[in-house]
Amino acid sequence: MNIGIFTDTYFPQVSGVATSIKTLRDELIAQGHHVYIFTTTDPKAKHDDVENGIYRFASIPFVSFSDRRIAVRGVFRAIKLAKKFQLDIVHNQTEFALGVMGKTVARHLHIPCLHTYHTMYQDYLHYIANGHILKPHDVARLAHLYLKNISGIIAPSDRVLETLESYHVESPIRVIPTGINLRVYNQRDSAKDLANLRARLGYGATTPVLLSLSRLAYEKNIHTLIEAMPDILSHQSNAQLLIVGDGPAKHTLDRQVREMGLNGHVSFAGEIPNDEVYHYYQMADVFVSASDSESQGLTYDEALASDLPIVVMRSEYTDQLIDDAAIGISFQKRADLVNGVLYYLNQPQTSELRLKRQQKLHEISAEVFVERVVEFYHDCQRKLIDQDKIKQTEKSRRLFHRSRS
Repeated sequence: MNIGIFTDTYFPQVSGVATSIKTLRDELIAQGHHVYIFTTTDPKAKHDDVENGIYRFASIPFVSFSDRRIAVRGVFRAIKLAKKFQLDIVHNQTEFALGVMGKTVARHLHIPCLHTYHTMYQDYLHYIANGHILKPHDVARLAHLYLKNISGIIAPSDRVLETLESYHVESPIRVIPTGINLRVYNQRDSAKDLANLRARLGYGATTPVLLSLSRLAYEKNIHTLIEAMPDILSHQSNAQLLIVGDGPAKHTLDRQVREMGLNGHVSFAGEIPNDEVYHYYQMADVFVSASDSESQGLTYDEALASDLPIVVMRSEYTDQLIDDAAIGISFQKRADLVNGVLYYLNQPQTSELRLKRQQKLHEISAEVFVERVVEFYHDCQRKLIDQDKIKQTEKSRRLFHRSRS
């Protein structure tokens, strides 16, 4: 199949959405499909990467998210490229400019247009005029309007499905959790390489390391992890919290660490290139997250694929993912966060525990993810063909009756 992916967010921007799209692209290609990325220009990327099928459209920084961009023109160019590539499917990953462009292209070529609903916007309204302009009911109305006449919608989790159903979205929705490229996380660093990375970060070979990896945004609740460190240190006096990522909350979190006197136990690694992230998972002892805004929890899956236990805020997604203590523990109170971390820091990593994690990997693999997405593509194609047949039959019937009258 020839597949056009339309997205306002793509590498070198770092986000869970960008990672999800790249996983989709890479695995579609691995399974023999042709994939073309229609995305925004970026100061850190060349205009087009024809060799890799990446085409960029003029864009500007997005309101209140200066590290994100939104396309400002290019619909006629997009239609021209889509015709050249003979697209079979348009798969949108954004509700903004390139999402609208993708709908226009699909309508012009008369092909199915699918959409993955990545972002729970009601969790981010505070970024726009402190939540005074847009309200949750505005999000519901705009989402319903944008998703009208979409061929099919992919919800990465049950939480997203329930949200879209509450918006009274009429298009067919299918829950397909984003998979993990296990080929990346199966790369194992040597003991020497891991020791060198720990040394560069200031850790010894046996230092207990908690890893937080996400965009440093307020809704990720990283401050909760920092607040829990004194309780963890009262039992593990040499424990370290490594915070990987960058974002608008960086300065606030840095100030919190200084005010709590935790400079010797909490450090910031900054933003790490996506293809280097797996080193950090392998180096750590436990992955931690207090985010309550995750729609799909990709970092949880990445940690699991790296044989790293997780201690994360409870959600509908974690209720599905965590079905054994070998995989992880979810929490709602700080005490449970602390106890979960201490459990894994004191729990020997036996072959039995590793085997249980390995058994979980197949269902969150990129291969299974893309197989389910492609199945949805085919279903939407068949539905469009059936609709065309019905329309043609009705048209023929009307012409017949006119000729008889």
